[in-house]
Amino acid sequence: TVIDISGRSHLSFNAVFSRSTIGTFSTEMIREFFKGFVDHARITMHVDLLSGINAHHQAEAVFKSAARALRAAVSLDPRISGIPSTKGSL
Repeated sequence: TVIDISGRSHLSFNAVFSRSTIGTFSTEMIREFFKGFVDHARITMHVDLLSGINAHHQAEAVFKSAARALRAAVSLDPRISGIPSTKGSL
């Protein structure tokens, strides 16, 4: 997962789950969750599920990678002063 806090919402979601449900939870809802998230947060997110055979672990990987990418995206970088944007503002 890669995130750009850009003020522009976009989701690229490339994840094929091995099952259509996890218990009674439809795996289609995972993409819907992230679409709603990026639209309301106004961020760009690219999610690529690279491998896996168990739908539960595939979903877990998607959510964990998104959380780690979000943490990295909002963390301050001491090497950069000011707003880290090519346009100068967010």
